[in-house]
Amino acid sequence: MILTIDVGNTNIVAGCCDGDKILLMERFNTDHNATSLDYVIYISAILEMSDVKKESITGAVISSVVPSVTDTIKTAVKKLTGVDALVVGPGIKTGLAIKTDNPAQLGSDLVVGAVAGINDYGAPLMIFDLGTATTVSVINEKKEFLGGMIMPGVMISLNAMVSGAAQLPKISLDPPKRLIGTNTIDCMQSGILYGTAASMDGIIERVRNDMGDMTVVATGGLAGRIVPLCRNKIILDDELLIKGLMLLYKKNM
Repeated sequence: MILTIDVGNTNIVAGCCDGDKILLMERFNTDHNATSLDYVIYISAILEMSDVKKESITGAVISSVVPSVTDTIKTAVKKLTGVDALVVGPGIKTGLAIKTDNPAQLGSDLVVGAVAGINDYGAPLMIFDLGTATTVSVINEKKEFLGGMIMPGVMISLNAMVSGAAQLPKISLDPPKRLIGTNTIDCMQSGILYGTAASMDGIIERVRNDMGDMTVVATGGLAGRIVPLCRNKIILDDELLIKGLMLLYKKNM
């Protein structure tokens, strides 16, 4: 079995795969102050909940956009399973043609998502990843990664609004009861969720006007709340990064 770990600024997604079958996928908070032993405990608990024995882990692969946590996670995996994890970064084989100004600067999460997206859905392709930031990856019909957009994530926008407006309360991101809110909380929920959906729809339409029709995929922790509110057809794929990590592991091991 292969352990897959994607480290984001807010959350870490851990998965375990047996061949092409995903046995588990769990999300937990990224702790910038945690030690490798702390992460051993976190990962052990996830494996135990799914009845996966640590002795069955024969390989591991990590993607990370938090350099300060990457080595800690890699050390934790080594302590727990005895395997040296492959870390996605410059020098590994991806099979992805990156046409940005500086390919080495492209986030490993975007590489992983693009590899999985092309494999599962073909090209041309647009991928939304709704995490701490909302990122957009654009891949043309030649399967070349052209670039994309980065904008404030849903929670960043919400937290900035609450901290900057004295009379706005902290809220949960429950689905809005209606488009037009009739109280403060409903108005905030509608504005954040429908506003994000509208921005996604707008980007999709503008990119399609520039490049033509393409498949659109969304992933990330909040994608499930936003995609149903969008007007365009968007494929929701929560497992995209785990699948991409497995593909990269196979290419390199």
